[in-house]
Amino acid sequence: MSEEERVCRRCLLLESGKDGIMLDIRRRIEKLSEKEKASPDVYSSRLGECKKCGFLADGTCLKCGCYPEFRAAFKKQKCPANKW
Repeated sequence: MSEEERVCRRCLLLESGKDGIMLDIRRRIEKLSEKEKASPDVYSSRLGECKKCGFLADGTCLKCGCYPEFRAAFKKQKCPANKW
């Protein structure tokens, strides 16, 4: 398996090399209203839990198929594996 084909276990998008997707997600997060958006501390804490989760692979949650950086940005979202 080449370096490009390897799946990065417990990597968020930012670390997986999928810069185009991450840029799109950042733009979408910036457009969220403050009412919809989780606080920076909550966001960071959620991503910390995602990084420890066995369902995270190559920037994607294998439990539901989402990008954790996007799901964690929403105040009212929940982890599909009940981690946060």
